[in-house]
Amino acid sequence: MLIVLALVTMLLFLAIGTHVAVALGLVTTGLILFAAGVPTTVIAQTAFKSVNSYPLMAIPMFVLAGNLMMKGNIAELLIQLVGSVVRAIRGGLALTAMIASVFFAAVSGSSVGSAAAIGASTVGGLDRENYPRRFSAAIVAVGGTLGLMIPPSLGFILIGSIVGLPVDQLFIAGVLPGLMEASLLMIAVMIFSRRGGYGGVVQKADWGAFSRKLPGAGAALLMPVLILGSIYTGYLTPTEVSAFAAAYAAILCLLVYRSVTLGGAWSVAKDSLLQTSMIFAVVMGGSLVGFALARMGVSASLVSFITEMDIQPWQFLLLANLLLLVLGMFLDGVAMIVLTAPLLFPVATHLGINPMHFAVIMVANVEIATLTPPIGLNLFVMSGITKQPVHEVARGVLPFYLVRLVGLALITFVPAISLALIS
Repeated sequence: MLIVLALVTMLLFLAIGTHVAVALGLVTTGLILFAAGVPTTVIAQTAFKSVNSYPLMAIPMFVLAGNLMMKGNIAELLIQLVGSVVRAIRGGLALTAMIASVFFAAVSGSSVGSAAAIGASTVGGLDRENYPRRFSAAIVAVGGTLGLMIPPSLGFILIGSIVGLPVDQLFIAGVLPGLMEASLLMIAVMIFSRRGGYGGVVQKADWGAFSRKLPGAGAALLMPVLILGSIYTGYLTPTEVSAFAAAYAAILCLLVYRSVTLGGAWSVAKDSLLQTSMIFAVVMGGSLVGFALARMGVSASLVSFITEMDIQPWQFLLLANLLLLVLGMFLDGVAMIVLTAPLLFPVATHLGINPMHFAVIMVANVEIATLTPPIGLNLFVMSGITKQPVHEVARGVLPFYLVRLVGLALITFVPAISLALIS
């Protein structure tokens, strides 16, 4: 009964506009004090310990790297390079935007950051080629979600820190699922563009322009190769890679392309600090939820309940997906992970589900959550960029939403997609 009351109270806080971190902290602190009989010093220690984590130190650096790349208009270079060849296909510019999303996914780790960077660089061109504004917003919003699956992923860093899984292995587990999702989305873009007659007149591939632009974009293209290569070979830890990525992005934007001034870099650093603080605040609140659930025996009771039900692993995965899809309507990705990971991972492990596989499933659900009204962050980002109402962006996303559900089903019920690269 106390758990239900706490949940209702938290939902009321969220309904009146309270930040999710504050709502989590207030409700769970009260629950711990009145139900678990824990000293206040333990509450403070638990909250501090949750962010005093070496893997979590990768988050501010990856956020900084992504913001620098976005501020430096690196997306424009990539779109011009890829577009010189890909635009020979019907819907080529839309396909170019999706390919650029894959690149930004491999350097930023952020869904919103990827969508904002690609959207700012492509929406004008898509308008000039008579793509419907709703379709333009949809492809960028959906492409941006790849930033959560393709490493480096902030979602995997959070999961690894919360449940004790190696972040480098989680990154590797996300490579094939991310590329599979990107392939499905690219196929969908080509089909929808051809069916709707979107895009300008089909042109021949301009390999000459590609050759001329390649040297200029080479330094940017090298960044994801260095990041993923360092992680896959084990040469650098994810935290070390994050520092390298931030330094490399700063060198690109300040010295190589000179697209960011020192003042602009300082502004990016402040914005990155604020974003990281918000993430860490939610993590602290979520850690108190996990502590309260463990202290009150909820996690153990849930495992016992599942055991008594004799539920099959595939049935649990189906239920977990349904739960996460519903929660994605009301919570952002960080809150979803910190709230559900401590509860669901013990059950998944008990049922013999590989925790790496389950982590990929959870991140796939978080991707979909960024597209789900009324909270879907990517919808609001693209609404602001394209000046379209949020419900119009959501209507444009709907066909791609179905594609994402197909991807989620493949990830859930074909574990090899997630586990093939893990040694």
